[in-house]
Parts: sequence; C-alpha cells; structure tokens
Amino acid sequence: MIEHLNHKSAGQRATNIRRPGLALRALASAAIVVAVCVSGRPAPAADWHGTIAAAQEKTVKIHGAGGFRGLEAYQSGVLISAEGHVLTLWSYVLDTDDVSVTLDDGRKFTAKLLGADPKLEIALLKIDASDLPHFELTEAAPATVGQRVLALSNVFGIATGEEAVSVQHGHVAADTSLDARRGVFESTYRGPVYVLDAMTNNPGSAGGALVGLDGRLIGLLGKELRDAGHNVWLNYAMPISALAVTTREMLAGRFTPATTEKPATAVADPWKLETLGIVLVPDLVPRTPPFIDTLRRGGPAERAGLLPDDLVLYVNNRLVPSAQSLRAEMSQIDRGDEIRLTVLRKAELIEVSLTTASVPIRESQP
Repeated sequence: MIEHLNHKSAGQRATNIRRPGLALRALASAAIVVAVCVSGRPAPAADWHGTIAAAQEKTVKIHGAGGFRGLEAYQSGVLISAEGHVLTLWSYVLDTDDVSVTLDDGRKFTAKLLGADPKLEIALLKIDASDLPHFELTEAAPATVGQRVLALSNVFGIATGEEAVSVQHGHVAADTSLDARRGVFESTYRGPVYVLDAMTNNPGSAGGALVGLDGRLIGLLGKELRDAGHNVWLNYAMPISALAVTTREMLAGRFTPATTEKPATAVADPWKLETLGIVLVPDLVPRTPPFIDTLRRGGPAERAGLLPDDLVLYVNNRLVPSAQSLRAEMSQIDRGDEIRLTVLRKAELIEVSLTTASVPIRESQP
C-alpha cells in the first residue's frame, strides 16, 4: 500500500504541508486512512504531524547542473549538522560551481562541495548557516522488513522555495544488497539497501530522507535505477549505517576534492595528460567532467587499460570533479612519484597505477 501524502501527481501542483491548519488536518486524515488500510488500526495522527514537520525541516532541495538531454537539475539532501552540512547523492547535478541549497523556510544558499565518495555514491555539501535543525547520525536507526517508513524528497522538483518537500508513506519490503543485482541495475554502489514499496524512484528524489515514524533517519533515498531489459524500477534507500563512517571522514576533512588552484611551489617535472597520452573531452563549461575523449595509440594510458569514455574520478585518492581540477591535481605530483587514476566505466570502478618506469621519457610528448 503506497500513499503520497503531499502532492497529487507528477503533473499537478503539490499541496504542501506548512503549518497546522486545514491542510495539516487533511494530511492527518490521509495518514489515518493509510494506517487503517495497512494494519487494520489507525495510527495516532498527532505523532504523524510532529514527525513529518520535523523531518521536512531537515530535508533540503538542491539545484545544480542539468536541464539538457532530459537530465533534471535538481535533487534532495539531508541536513546532518547545525552548521549546514548536507549529505546527498553524488551525481551530475553537483557538476557545477553553482550548486544551491534551499531550506524548508525558503532561504537559499550557495553550497560548497566538501567531499564525495563515488563508490558509495554520496557527497557532502556545506552552506554558510548555523543553528539549523538536522538529523543526528549517531541517532540513525536500522530498519526491519515490514516497518512503516516515510520518504521525504523534492520529487519532480515541485518545491522550489518555502514549500515543504513531498512525503510518501510505505514499508521496507526487503533488506538486501545491490551486489545481487549487478548487471541488471547499473550502479557503482554495491552495498546493502532497503527495498521500498513507495514510489521513490522519481526525478528529484535522490538524496532524500528515509525516516521511521519516530522521526529518526534510516537511510538516504537512492538514484533512479531501472532494469534495461524489463523496465522494472527499483525503489530503494541506502542505510545510514553503510554511509556513516565515510560521512564522518568527509566531515573530518578527508575524501576532499582536488584543488583547482596552482600550488605555492611549482613541481619541476609534473605529470601531464599529454605524458599519459590522454585527451579529454573539450572543456567548454566551467566544470566539465573529465571524460576521456581519445587515447594516443600505444601510449601509457592505453597500455594501462584505460578506454575512451572513461570518467576520471580520482587522482591519488583525491576527487577530481572537473577537467580543470584534474589538470591542477596532476600538476602537483612529481613524475618521480607514482600516479594512480581511478575511473568510472559504466558501473565499474577501475584503478590504474603508473610510474616513471612505465612511462619512458621518450613518450612524454604527444
């Protein structure tokens, strides 16, 4: 049984719940109906009021890159600190220096990318704010199969200002792993997931909050995944327990993106893309993702197994979200040191290591 609590449909304007009143009483009625249909007995409406209102204040709307080839320029995120740290999904929406975060009260901030882990498909943003309501990672709770849950997100981009994010009610249908679905649903994330019977697999939902009826954070809503062969959509959330360690590392300053600034002291003989025989796609926008366009035949990168269309994610474990940051990071690594490139190929992460021995000086020219 699925009930979408605060919008009518994808094509209609949302009826968002803001403060106690007529709309909130309507929500209470809907919640009671859902509870009766599912369990045969009503749930206390007052409990739903508080849980939903509190969780909406801790869920944010994120706008960034997109708007072409059918790619939506929005997704969702959750506040995890009073100082404005936002946990969300790592996606193309963040491939711009102009990422904005809109709070429940309508305030809008420019967000800074503090860190990301494409393996877990999560990213950490920071906005310049304080005293914000937020989810406590230490209070995050595991879910059980059959448990009632609420999914909060900016589904279909309906909320743009002070409108509340949308809320869906559903259940945890299964506790499984995406490992078992490899080759069917393309995703770099291979960890545990909660499969949901709520239709969370819609544009804008990614990065939203999955909470229990007690309001505690359970998971982060996953991205849109579909079986290409059967067009079956997977509605799922990644448990916070699977993301907590990496999230804390990002909060502590690890998993940081590479800088685009020139180092104070120049490296005498740095690594270069030309040295490796790599040509990236044209750098036409402020934050062009570092996709490999072509490789020099017989060059070091080709011999190491890299292919055209590979997306470079890391250089020596530092995230490079753009072609500019890739070049800047390589310029800080001396050719006497090993260089490790991690690339995304379809849904697989591949790492190659190169040293001066594998890249003779005579091959340093394109």
